Amino acid sequence: MDERSWVSEAPCRVRLGEPCRLCVPGATGPQDCGLAYLVMTDPYLCAELDRMRSELLAAQTDLSSVR
Repeated sequence: MDERSWVSEAPCRVRLGEPCRLCVPGATGPQDCGLAYLVMTDPYLCAELDRMRSELLAAQTDLSSVR
């Protein structure tokens, strides 16, 4: 199977920094992904994802200031 047939151009909303891999059957991208929907509509999971996103951004900022 050609990798491009199961990887979307859009970023995954759950796995930060990775492309959408169409891992949920029937999904055509993050816009109709059941997993992304569940994470974004659950207040605890959404808050955890926001925390992880903030940590990733801080780490990227720290690395860019070293260069």
